[in-house]
Amino acid sequence: MACSATSTTAALISSNLRAFSPKSKPSSLSLPLPNSFTGLRAPLLSRVARSVSHSCDSHSRKTLVVKASSELPLVGNTAPDFEAEAVFDQEFIKVKLSEFIGKKYVILFFYPLDFTFVCPTEITAFSDRYEEFKKLNTEILGVSIDSVFSHLAWVQTDRKSGGLGDLKYPLISDVTKTISKSYGVLIPDQGIALRGLFIIDKEGIIQHSTINNLAIGRSVDETMRTLQALQYVQENPDEVCPAGWKPGEKSMKSDPKLSKEYFAAI
Repeated sequence: MACSATSTTAALISSNLRAFSPKSKPSSLSLPLPNSFTGLRAPLLSRVARSVSHSCDSHSRKTLVVKASSELPLVGNTAPDFEAEAVFDQEFIKVKLSEFIGKKYVILFFYPLDFTFVCPTEITAFSDRYEEFKKLNTEILGVSIDSVFSHLAWVQTDRKSGGLGDLKYPLISDVTKTISKSYGVLIPDQGIALRGLFIIDKEGIIQHSTINNLAIGRSVDETMRTLQALQYVQENPDEVCPAGWKPGEKSMKSDPKLSKEYFAAI
């Protein structure tokens, strides 16, 4: 009896030690997105290191050129190209980003899911202001991981019922999640995208990006203002736009002495 009890105790201790051994791997638990969709994303424990190189020649100083790392699509890098199905005018079409190079600026924005809450307010707000962006030679593209069939059903749903109604720009389907991943906005454990927004110039370079957590909507006014500031400094490479700059307001020279004219005037 004593030997049997000792043997049983030893077996239990050995089993517990194995359970807590550093070599043992914890089981993986996959949790679905909650129905309430609170819009919270757990912080990542690690970040990819990014290197930025600064050219010191006089031309770079004047035009404020920054060459970002090629590891991620940061501001200053060429926008990752893609071709995908989309819904526009209640039809299925193909959209290829590189077709806009040399022709138009692009507002590319990601949103988490169709038939949710914050998303339709952003999507319809951009559609309602589409003509203003068109006057600035700019195309708008919306992207989510939903299928084109989901996009179509949402477009065919009235706004008063949480739908979109007809939109003036395409909604792109990223069911493979490759576009969201290439732009660094995919939440891997949830399989949806954060609210990333990118302004891409006519040369195909990302000039501006913002990424909001799921519960925070974006401002069409601020997107418009940033686009106008970008176009202004590209047309006037010796000038820069101070905080809150809007068309018609005073800019400043990117020079230690000449910039004093701006500060003296405010």
